[in-house]
Amino acid sequence: MNRRTRLFIFNTLFLAVFIFLKGFGQAEKAETCINELMQQSKTVGLAVVVVKDNQLIYTHSFGYKDLESQTPLSDKDLFRIASISKSFTATSILQLVEAKKLKLDADVSDLLGIKVRNPLYPDKVITLKMILSHTSSVNDSQGYFTLDAINPDKNPNWAKCYNTYEPGAGYMYCNLNFNMAGTILEKTSGERFDQYVKHHILDPLGLYGGYCVDSLDQSRFATLYEYKADSGKFVAASGAYAARSVEVANYTMGYSTPVFSPTGGMKITATDLAKYMMMHMNQGKFSGKRIIRKKSARLMQSKIAEKEGYGLAIVTTDSLIAGKTMKGHTGSAYGLYSYMFFQPKEKFGFVVITNGYSSSIPGGLKPFVNCLYEYLVKDH
Repeated sequence: MNRRTRLFIFNTLFLAVFIFLKGFGQAEKAETCINELMQQSKTVGLAVVVVKDNQLIYTHSFGYKDLESQTPLSDKDLFRIASISKSFTATSILQLVEAKKLKLDADVSDLLGIKVRNPLYPDKVITLKMILSHTSSVNDSQGYFTLDAINPDKNPNWAKCYNTYEPGAGYMYCNLNFNMAGTILEKTSGERFDQYVKHHILDPLGLYGGYCVDSLDQSRFATLYEYKADSGKFVAASGAYAARSVEVANYTMGYSTPVFSPTGGMKITATDLAKYMMMHMNQGKFSGKRIIRKKSARLMQSKIAEKEGYGLAIVTTDSLIAGKTMKGHTGSAYGLYSYMFFQPKEKFGFVVITNGYSSSIPGGLKPFVNCLYEYLVKDH
């Protein structure tokens, strides 16, 4: 080995060590920032993932998986991610559109087999695209855990499920929209909703999780905690991972679908959610697997409800990180809060999930995202 070769090897190793130490120092700064925010907001546990250029560049779990046992949160723990689940449902629907089994302008009434019409606009068709973009004029006032809520043959107050604006002309976030979408997916594909998502999204991407709570490793569930402001205490939300074995045993295809909560029932780790996010960041493809076509991915990420920035279960926002247009979704249920946001052109993104916090910091999980951006992405 000559002197020039030795010098090249030395310089390469020195540069690698320098980059590693610099990255380690930035991670320490990010963790200090995160820990300070957790103390201010009394956060129980927090899982974070940062992606850059299609790589997981940082993953970390802070705090507790379970307060009673003082079990630390780990990267292998599963969360019920709430409304980020909607994007899995919309992605599945787009797959069926690509297969020419569905059309986005199809009448939801025809797809469901029940009358879905705003009584103030009886001749206006409510389309599949409308329910996926929350522009259907449907609301949750009659509940959303069963489609009987909107069925005129089942609920005498069905008309209250509709707002006063014309379908397609306004926006209201509505969970019933996505339980209808999940039911349509099931009726059209012939596969039970949870199994469709597993077979056509999770398995191809090599992800562990799903909508069927009874099919997952119960020991990996992060306990979700609701904060009670009057007592200043956290209370475990027993319903977050309630067994559904009885409902599944008596399941009726194309009717019982809300049992799995297409609107909010996905259980997954923060790391696997980040891999799924990268699929959307790369317009439908990740790790050599194409889940949806580029055209479908672009449509999901477009602003159908212009003012609100909502597309097909993907929202566009300029308010998360200053100067950056981010795309993704949030979730909140049973005390959990979740963020999944990415920048498609610059190829970076974040997953942040907490299993309980006091909400005492304005902006939800935005300050946590900005910590990660400042120390691990910006100028790096």
